[in-house]
Amino acid sequence: MTRKKTSKSAAATGYMGISGAELLHEMLLEQGVETMFGYPGGMVLPFFDVLYSSPIKFVLTRHEQGAAHMADGYSRATGKTGVVLATSGPGATNLVTGLATANMDSIPIVAFTGQVRSHLIGNDAFQEADITGITRPVVKHNYLVKRVEDLGRTVREAFHIARTGRPGPVVVDIAIDATTAKLAEEPDLELRLPGYKPQTVGNVRQVKLAAEAINASERPVLYVGGGVVLAGASDLMRAIATKGSIPVTTTLLGLGSFDESSPLALQMLGMHGSASANFAVQDCDCLIAVGARFDDRVTGNLANFAPNAKIIHIDVDPASISKNVVVDIPVVGDAKDILTKMLPLIQEKDRSPWVSRITEWKRRYPFRYDADGHIKPQEVIETIGKMTDHDAVVATGVGQHQMWSAQFYGWRRPRQIITSGGLGTMGFGCPASIGAQFALPGATVIDIDGDGSFSMTMVEVITAVQYQQPVKFVVLDNGFLGMVRQWQEMFYGRRYSSVVHKCPDFAGLARAFGAHGIRVSERSELADAVGEMLKHEGPVVLHAEVEPEENVYPMVPAGKSLHEMELGKLA
Repeated sequence: MTRKKTSKSAAATGYMGISGAELLHEMLLEQGVETMFGYPGGMVLPFFDVLYSSPIKFVLTRHEQGAAHMADGYSRATGKTGVVLATSGPGATNLVTGLATANMDSIPIVAFTGQVRSHLIGNDAFQEADITGITRPVVKHNYLVKRVEDLGRTVREAFHIARTGRPGPVVVDIAIDATTAKLAEEPDLELRLPGYKPQTVGNVRQVKLAAEAINASERPVLYVGGGVVLAGASDLMRAIATKGSIPVTTTLLGLGSFDESSPLALQMLGMHGSASANFAVQDCDCLIAVGARFDDRVTGNLANFAPNAKIIHIDVDPASISKNVVVDIPVVGDAKDILTKMLPLIQEKDRSPWVSRITEWKRRYPFRYDADGHIKPQEVIETIGKMTDHDAVVATGVGQHQMWSAQFYGWRRPRQIITSGGLGTMGFGCPASIGAQFALPGATVIDIDGDGSFSMTMVEVITAVQYQQPVKFVVLDNGFLGMVRQWQEMFYGRRYSSVVHKCPDFAGLARAFGAHGIRVSERSELADAVGEMLKHEGPVVLHAEVEPEENVYPMVPAGKSLHEMELGKLA
């Protein structure tokens, strides 16, 4: 197709006479889309016909859920808006878990779905589903497009909404006749979002009040979430921490925003956070939350969370302020804007007594494991961290392996971890790592997964093979659904109900898929196996047989406060 002239004015020129499918393609090019993920079907065939000669790379996945997670991983790795496409009915509904995952973690995605002909909508036509109704609770916004005249503007609005304010997924459901119809006149492409005005500029007075509270404190802690990463504000946050000698703890999604090799690093806090982070939060006199939402896995018992602290909350989403924890100083706006204003107001201050106390906690309660018996899952992750010089992009599934990855990899930079936070989506790691690899073709991308999580979406390894994406998939096989088993051990008298998880030979399966497969069960072979995996130029599955009943510690039991941790072997 010959590229038409693109105009960003309200009265665009050069589009009259083209089809809706062609217009959609032009809008995607305008938005800078280079890669999209998905699966074809009857109601999106007109667009696939345009894609036949398109410069946009379309990645054919094995399942639409995998496509959504790939678009998500692509976005997390780069900050760009991920794009996914599916047909009507089951194709669209298969995206829902991926959309809900992105929504919980504020990841910008635009999902295009096919819909039956406009006059058939509501008649239970073949492969019809009310995808706007289905997705409304789990996306930032959605659209149903029935007319070609509305399509171009809708696409522009979708991308604008997805990446501004608190980012999130947007669904554009398009009736097939809107893609086959031709424009009889130039379309109106002006954005019409009168009620959508995200507040990105922080109030100067509130910023000053926050800085004054920080300067007056003796035991401050920076509590940093994924919002700092999304805003590109990690360097500013690091500068404030260094200038004020302020210890830093992060959420799961905030990992990498602060270099964990720093003496000020507390690592992750919360249910499976470091003992030093949890003790510090409970003892601090000023808690500065930036781009974090005080979710229950972080706070523990809300009634006794940071009981001695004046709480400052910086967030772009006003709905998140005082939603879970009532704060003393709210600052609404983009983290980068607010921290830029705050940095010159922060005083250099000697907080050596506070830092020394934290250093002692870190010395007494480090993350550790006993290197005896079977290979320990922590040992595999630690080995990967050392052999990649802590510089790989690491995706994870959800379960024990996710928490051990958070604890033991050794995070150094933002956008280094690709993981499901708020929704806790098993099966996320495998496809998300592939999306990240497409986004970062020269990077070492590793999926650290559990046998349960990997089994859910491992078919996407075939996608990595087809497109020659050199992702390294590490499967920690303990023969259980490990996190559920741990809870059953600790709280249900070791009654292991439906958690024994018999697995295939993942290395052999990888070879059947066309990837390289490695299996390791002996500690003496671990380093060589990881080295072989990292040196191989194509996709690799490393099947590591690990200790069956290893637990994640610390652990804050449900209903307990952060300082009431079960320390296990760390005590």
